[in-house]
Formats: sequence, C-alpha cells, structure tokens
Amino acid sequence: MVLKLLKEVLRVGEATLPYPFEPIDLAPGFRGKPQHDPELCIACAACATACPPNALTITTDLDQGIQRWSLFVGRCIYCARCEEVCPTGAIKLSQFFETAVMNKDDLFEHADYFLAACKKCGRYFAPAKELDYVYAVLQRSNLPVEQIEFERKLLGLCPDCKRKNDIPKLLEVYSEIER
Repeated sequence: MVLKLLKEVLRVGEATLPYPFEPIDLAPGFRGKPQHDPELCIACAACATACPPNALTITTDLDQGIQRWSLFVGRCIYCARCEEVCPTGAIKLSQFFETAVMNKDDLFEHADYFLAACKKCGRYFAPAKELDYVYAVLQRSNLPVEQIEFERKLLGLCPDCKRKNDIPKLLEVYSEIER
C-alpha cells in the first residue's frame, strides 16, 4: 500500500510552489500594498475618507500650515477604495504584499503638504495643491473667463471669510486684496 502511494506521488510530482525561495507569479489584478505618489497627490483626503479600516489618515496642523498624509500598512486590508476615489491617480495598489518588518515604525508612510493661507485673514485653510487642482479644472471648463477669475478669487478665501461676506462685499474685498 505504501509503495503504491509513493509511486503515485512520484508520478504526479510536486504539488506546492517553492516560495519563498523563488518568486511567485501573481494573478493579474492582484491587490497588494498601496503605493502613494506625493507629486500627484493634492491632499484632498478622499482616500482617508474612503478607507474602511482607517489605515489612511490626514492630520492638519493649522499653526504650521501643514497637512500630513499617513498610511499604516499594518492596518490596510488592500480593498482598493483609496485607488478608486483618488481624483489624480496618486494611489495605486502594487503587486507588493510582503510587509513583514522588524520595527513597527517601518509600517508607516508619511507625506506633508503645505496649506494655503486665506487672502483676507491669513489663516491656513486648505491644501495649496488642492486649490491649484480645482483652478486647473475650472480652466478646462466651458465657463466664461470672467467667471473663472471670480471663482479663482473665491478659492483664495477661507470658509469663515466667505461666510462673513456676501457676494457684493466679496467683490470689494478682492479689489482691496489686489491693491
């Protein structure tokens, strides 16, 4: 009986892969560790909002004028929600899945972004790259040039200053700012 079993095993051959001694072939569409491109990222926080396990977080330091994007790989479930919602394609899931480290701090990735200051009150309020992105989208739209310029001026104001001033007052504010 045992000889029959050994003969059958030799006939069939190896049933397992030699991983980790040789690289493994991954299926197309395999979802591994998210790769973040800080150059493409506009710090809009869409990825952090969509992340079910809160592996992605955004923290804002209004005193320093910096917004920090952070990824904790140890918490990531590779669901690809961050990739789906990113408007600029700054996050892509890679084929990399081997995330074992000796130090827990190595599981964190960070990127810092500067915040724009309000043209009226000077307080920091939004990522500068995000405002630039919105302006670029406006320029590609079919809006009249005057409307685009008006919207650009609105982008330079924080929400509090927008609330304090109605639209006619805002036009006066812009004339003061441009002087």
